[in-house]
Amino acid sequence: MSYFRYFPDEFYQFGNEQTTEIFPNISVYADIVDEIKDNVAFYQDYFIQENTRPDQVSFELYGTPNYHWTFYLMNNKLRERGWPLSNAEVLNKVQKDRDEIVITTRDPLATQMLVGQTLNGSNSGAVGVVDHRHIDLGQITVNMTSGSFVAGENITSTNANNDLQIISAVSVSPEYLSAHHYENSAGQIIDIDPTVGPGASLTEVTHLDRYIEDNESLKSIRVIKPTVVRDVVRSFREAIAS
Repeated sequence: MSYFRYFPDEFYQFGNEQTTEIFPNISVYADIVDEIKDNVAFYQDYFIQENTRPDQVSFELYGTPNYHWTFYLMNNKLRERGWPLSNAEVLNKVQKDRDEIVITTRDPLATQMLVGQTLNGSNSGAVGVVDHRHIDLGQITVNMTSGSFVAGENITSTNANNDLQIISAVSVSPEYLSAHHYENSAGQIIDIDPTVGPGASLTEVTHLDRYIEDNESLKSIRVIKPTVVRDVVRSFREAIAS
């Protein structure tokens, strides 16, 4: 990235390495950043479109791809979390991060179906192991061993004392499509009674919904105005080099 070309070099020792390497001193910070980030005379709002790269936005705004680094300079969230993903990339990421199966039940879970217990589907013959639980949502997240659980069947298991435990599966879904939480019409997160369910008045927000919303929040950014970008870039480089 051309941005780092203007930082002074220093010797660094990485981790347990015995030797040192020359590396840009990225801890250097220029006061000019503080002067322009919240000054309306220097920035304008911009919304990143789907499948648009930083260099493409730079060319669109400034006629050159070389100022793409200024977007990270102006926006902490981009610098901390990276450029927004495409819709396909968001889907791939949530499927990778949330790759198990969720069984939702209305039966109490406080003392049964504990982490590590093996579950068996009475009708499907499916087998899985409890990975974690969300008791407040009536959810069991399962690492599947074989087959597929089905909604409506009884799920059985035995505890450490060899006691038989049985719950009824209200629903079975991929983890990424399961409920993360529920909201009312005002968008407020509402706790539910897991033995009753959310009811018709609440909206289910899935893990996929959360990933999409989080990714969308990265798309509204501040950019340096085209009329002043060259002056700002020059001042920043001079400050870094001094």
